[in-house]
Amino acid sequence: MPPARATERARRRKRKTVSFAALASILLMAMVETSGCIIVKTPPIPQNPAPISGQDELKFQVQKAIAALVDRDRRLASVQSPAVMEYTAGTQHLKAKEEIVAKRPGNLRVEAMSPFGVALLLAAQGPDLTIFEPSQNRFMRGQANADTLYKYVRIPMAPTDAVGLLIGLAPPAFDLGNDPDTVSKDGDMIVATFGKSASGTHQLGFSDGNLAMVRETGADGRINYEVRYSDYHDIGGVMFPYVVDATFPEAGSHVTFRYLRPIVNGVIPDSTFVLTPAPGATMMNLSRYHAGTFSNES
Repeated sequence: MPPARATERARRRKRKTVSFAALASILLMAMVETSGCIIVKTPPIPQNPAPISGQDELKFQVQKAIAALVDRDRRLASVQSPAVMEYTAGTQHLKAKEEIVAKRPGNLRVEAMSPFGVALLLAAQGPDLTIFEPSQNRFMRGQANADTLYKYVRIPMAPTDAVGLLIGLAPPAFDLGNDPDTVSKDGDMIVATFGKSASGTHQLGFSDGNLAMVRETGADGRINYEVRYSDYHDIGGVMFPYVVDATFPEAGSHVTFRYLRPIVNGVIPDSTFVLTPAPGATMMNLSRYHAGTFSNES
C-alpha cells in the first residue's frame, strides 16, 4: 500500500538521521572532553640508552679483554715449537733456529741449532737449570735465574716469567683480579695501567681483544721490559701469538721469537726438562759464579 511504503521510507530516513546524529555527538563529546588535555594511547616509543662516554667504552672493552686473558690463562698450559730467534744488543746481532718447549709454571727447554746440529741445550725445571754444549762436551748445573737465562737464551728473566713471556700471558706479578687504575688509547691499542707512576706500573695492551703488549715500569719511570705479541692464530680453540717481540732496556737488548709450527697444550713429560751428562763431559757448577756475572756478557 502506498501510504505504508511512504511511512517505511520515512522511518528509514529517521533511523539514519538518528545514527548520524549519535555519531556526531560522540565525536563532538570526545573533542570537547579532550580539548584541554589530549591523551593519545599509543605504544611507548623505545628510548635509546644514554650514550656511553669514551672512557666508559674503553673500560668496558678492557674488562672484556682482561676476562678473555684470564680464561686463556686457565686454558693454556704449554707450547712447543721450532722458532727463529733474532737477538740484537749494541753492535751484536744473532739469528738462530731453536726448538722451544715451555710448560707452566717454570719449565723450559731450548735447543739452539747451528748448521752442524745442536749448538746448545738448556733445560730449566723449578729452581734447577742445566746446560749442555756439545761442541765442548761441557755440562753445567746451576740455579735457574735471570742471569743464566740472559746468558744463554737472551731473556733476562727468571724461568717462571720467561715461560709466561714465551706463551703470551701476563706475568704472575700482574694482578688481574683488580680493575686497572687507568685506561687509555695508544694508536689501535687499548692500554690498561695497574699501579701509580710513583711506585712503578704494570701495563697490558690489547688489540682486537688479544693481548698485544706487556710492559713493566719502575718507580724511576724507566721501562724494565716491554713485550709485544702479534700474528695470532686459533690453535685448538686457543688464540696464540706466532710473534713475540721483547725489549729489555736495562740489558740493552732486544729479542724476537717467531714460532713456526706451535703445538699448544701437548703432552710433555717431565723428563723433557732433565738433562743427563754425556760420557766424559766436563762438569761445571754455575752456582759458583757471582750473581750478575753474565748480565752483560754475550
